[in-house]
Amino acid sequence: MSAHNPVSPSHNFPVIADAAPAPHKVAMNTPVPLRIVEPPMDSIGLPKNLEAEAALLGALMIDNRLVEDVMGKLRAEHFAEDLHGRVYDAILKLADRRMAATPVTLKPMFEADPAMLEMGGIGYLAGLTQNSGALLAARDFAAQIYDLALLRELIRVGRDMATAAADTAQDVAPMQQITDAEMALYKVAEQGEVAGAVKSFGIATREAIDMADRAMKSGGHLSGYTTGLEALNSKIGGLHKSDLVVLAGRPAMGKTALATNIAFACAQRYLTDQARGVEEDKNSGAPVAFFSLEMSSDQLATRVLAEQSGVNSEALRMGKISQDEFNRLARAAGDLSNLPLYIDDTPALSIAALRTRARRLKRQHGIGVIVVDYLQLLQGSGRGSGDNRVQEISEITRGLKTLAKELQVPVLALSQLSRAVEAREDKHPQLSDLRESGTIEQDADIVLFVYREEYYHSLKQPDPEDADKHMKWREKAEKIYGLAEVIVAKQRHGSTGTVPLTFHKSTTKFADRAPDEYMPEERGE
Repeated sequence: MSAHNPVSPSHNFPVIADAAPAPHKVAMNTPVPLRIVEPPMDSIGLPKNLEAEAALLGALMIDNRLVEDVMGKLRAEHFAEDLHGRVYDAILKLADRRMAATPVTLKPMFEADPAMLEMGGIGYLAGLTQNSGALLAARDFAAQIYDLALLRELIRVGRDMATAAADTAQDVAPMQQITDAEMALYKVAEQGEVAGAVKSFGIATREAIDMADRAMKSGGHLSGYTTGLEALNSKIGGLHKSDLVVLAGRPAMGKTALATNIAFACAQRYLTDQARGVEEDKNSGAPVAFFSLEMSSDQLATRVLAEQSGVNSEALRMGKISQDEFNRLARAAGDLSNLPLYIDDTPALSIAALRTRARRLKRQHGIGVIVVDYLQLLQGSGRGSGDNRVQEISEITRGLKTLAKELQVPVLALSQLSRAVEAREDKHPQLSDLRESGTIEQDADIVLFVYREEYYHSLKQPDPEDADKHMKWREKAEKIYGLAEVIVAKQRHGSTGTVPLTFHKSTTKFADRAPDEYMPEERGE
C-alpha cells in the first residue's frame, strides 16, 4: 500500500497469499502475513477495507502519537473485522495509561484470543507493523474506515426499514415507522458530530469580539436575536445561539402570549434587517420554528393577527368585529404573509421527532430560533420512560439543549410550574417551582418566569358590602392593571433580576412599560 495511492474500498474480504505457520511455532519476531478467514455469509457484500484497517493498526503501533489524531472520530465498532476493532481498543487503552502500544505490550491481551489464533497467532501483530509506508496515509485510512462503517450502518438501517415495512403481522403504523427510521438515520449521522468541535482560542476570541461588536452597534444591549422588548433585551442581551431558554409560569400568566410575541418580533426583525441590507450574520432577527403542542396553528395565527391589527382577540374568535376591524385584520394578514414563522402543531411529539423536524426546517428554511410550547407535552423516546416522569423530562431538556448546540440556534422552551406557587402568600415563582424539574434548571442557560400580580389580585376581591376593603382593593387593582413582570431567575451570561412589562390582555400583547407606570416595590434578589 502506498501513501500516495490510498487503498480503495473492497466489498469482499481480500485474501493475502501464503498461509501463516501453526500458532504454536510462531515467535514475536516472526511476522505473520496477513491472512483473512472467510466471512459469515450475511456479511458478504458489505463495504469494507480490511487492508486499510490492518495498515492503520500497524501505523498506530509504529508511532503511538497517531492515536491522538484518530481517536476523536474512530471507534472500535467502526472496524469491519472484530479482531481489528479489539486490537484498536487495546491500543487506545494502553495509550490512555501512557504505555507504549507495540506488538510486545499487546501480546498478553491476545495470546489466547481465538480469532488471533485463526490469523496465525500473536505473530500477526508483528506482521501488521511491517508496512512503514502506512504512516504517511494513517489519517486517510482512518477516514475511509469511518466512512465505510457509516455505509454499513446505512445498509443495516435500510434492511431494518424494509423488514419492518414488510411485516404486517402486527399493527401497521407507517408514520411511527417513518419517525423510527428518521431517528435511526440521525444516530448514524450523529456518530461524527464530535469532529471539528475543538476551536483554537484565537477563533473563540474572534467570535467573542464579533458578538461584542454586534451588541455595541445595536445600541449597547443586543448581542443575540431580539425578543422585541427593549427592557428584556437589555437584561439578557437577546436570544443567543446554542442557548436553552426556559420560559415558565402558572396558567393564565401569559407564557404562550409572550413566546408568540418574541417569535413574531424575531421573524419580523429578520425581514426588516434583510430589507435594510444587513448582512446575514449580523441580522438581529431570524426565521422561527414554533412547535405548538397545546394550541393549533390557526389559534396562534389569530393571536399574532390580533396583536398586529389591534383587534380584540376574543371578539375576533367569536366573530364580533366591525367591518373596519375586519379591514385592519385583512391588511395585517397581507403584511404578514411572507413572515418567516413556521408553525408545527403536531400533538404528542417525541423529543426525537421534534429534533428531526427541527433539523429539516433548518435545512429547508434556515431557521435561527426554535420555540417549544410546552416541554411537559413532549414525550421521551426511551421505552418505559413514562414510569419515571422526572427522568423523562430530564431526557427532554437534555435533548433540547443538545438540539440548540447542534443547530447553533437558541431554543425557547415553555414550562409549567407546580401548584406550590398557589400555596404561598407570595405568588412570585421560584426555581424550585419548576414542575417535574429533573434537569430543567441545570440544563437551561436562562430561566425566565412570567408573573402578573393583576391575576392573583383579581381572585382576592372582597365583599362589595365591605366598602372600605373594596375601595382599597379597587385602588390597587387600578394601579396594577395591565402590569406584568418577567423574572430572570437564572442567567449564565449575566445577572438575575426583574424586567417590568405591560400586558394588553385584549390583544395578548406584551410591551415595554412606560417609565411613569406603577412599579411594585423591588424585591430583593
